[in-house]
Amino acid sequence: MRLWIRSPLACLADDAGGGIVVEDGRIVELVASGAQPAKPVDETFDAHRHVVLPGLVNAHHHMYQTLTRAHPQAINKELFPWLKTLYGYWSRLTPDAHCLATRLALTELLMSGCTTAFDHHYLFPRGCEEAIDIQVDEAKKLGLRMVVSRGSMDLSERDGGLPPDSVVQDRDAILADSERVIGRYHEKGEGAMIQIALAPCTPFTVTRELMAETATLARRHGCRLHTHIAETRDETQYCEERLHCRPVDYLEQTGWLGPDVWLAHGIHFNDDEIGRLGRHGLAVCHCPTSNMVLASGHCRTRDLEGAGVAVGLGVDGSASNDNSNLIESVRHALMINRLTYDATITHRDAFRWATEGSARCLGRDDIGRIAAGCQADLALFTLDELRFSGAGDPLAALVLCGAHRADRVMVKGRWLVTNGMPVGIDIERLRHEHGAAARRFVD
Repeated sequence: MRLWIRSPLACLADDAGGGIVVEDGRIVELVASGAQPAKPVDETFDAHRHVVLPGLVNAHHHMYQTLTRAHPQAINKELFPWLKTLYGYWSRLTPDAHCLATRLALTELLMSGCTTAFDHHYLFPRGCEEAIDIQVDEAKKLGLRMVVSRGSMDLSERDGGLPPDSVVQDRDAILADSERVIGRYHEKGEGAMIQIALAPCTPFTVTRELMAETATLARRHGCRLHTHIAETRDETQYCEERLHCRPVDYLEQTGWLGPDVWLAHGIHFNDDEIGRLGRHGLAVCHCPTSNMVLASGHCRTRDLEGAGVAVGLGVDGSASNDNSNLIESVRHALMINRLTYDATITHRDAFRWATEGSARCLGRDDIGRIAAGCQADLALFTLDELRFSGAGDPLAALVLCGAHRADRVMVKGRWLVTNGMPVGIDIERLRHEHGAAARRFVD
């Protein structure tokens, strides 16, 4: 079927004033203003009320953390004390709770215009060893694209790390399960719906041996690598005192400086380190909301891009955000980067990070753009609410006036959100069931 999304109010693409033609899950034509599609269409959607964006791409998240949002014991803390407070609660994670947490986070993301989600899941308490299988199943049911990471922690408090013994795993078990989920779920090539990345958590939760062996395993199977790095000054101090090097040196020593790696946060790099990352082709996922909540610092996005580092955008964990709303994070990215730099940071920069930049983080060039040949992943927003009244530039208005919900969302040519609501999801039931599960994570 050929669908013409006709005459949008605005579109984040050149020469698409007349709309977009979708066929077999791909964008096949951009229609100029006043023109008609080159070939007949089977259906037309009138988009005159809609601002059309490429589907947003979330490049960093921790979905299980939806269960501990605004936790009374953890609010108003920086990263290390925040983590130490919550590890004990997170050790209570069960398969059912993880299922609901993932479903809720994916639904939130979808409603905010996100079409491809990444989750950095590194928590495998006893009984929850099949956490990755749960997430893949939830993504397939909902219809989003998803990169699921087989994350890991093998360095506990007794060995000089930060987490308690109850939430770390044996290195051999981690590597064996990594190989299992890659073999079972990882799709390659254009249009992939489910992919696996390997993602040791942080320098203070993972051994050098696991970092190095994970890199070797990922490259053997053609998977991407992800980790947190340079998020806080505490982390840098830990690396210098315990590992006798700075975080980027640690990446180099463990074989992690390569174009198949993207990093979360990347705040506390010096000029030399930014240059090294650029020369090796790494990417960084900017997490503005979390960085502000935990007072972690300012990501040097402009300097990173200037050095050749791709910059993407992520909501980060729903206990450090505390939501899974990617269009809201686009606004936060604009604001914090204007404060970091100046007013020449624009809404288009923020959109680029949330689309093409995040796609590059995930190693994809078939998503994150509205162009012929790309996947038909689209987010359509209206400007009907009071907050948008008087707005002159529709694209800028989404960011400056604070859009927070898409009216329609398409993934692979299929509408997954219509009239602001996800298709086939009982929101009230999900809220009730997830809320009941979350209550078990509070004393």
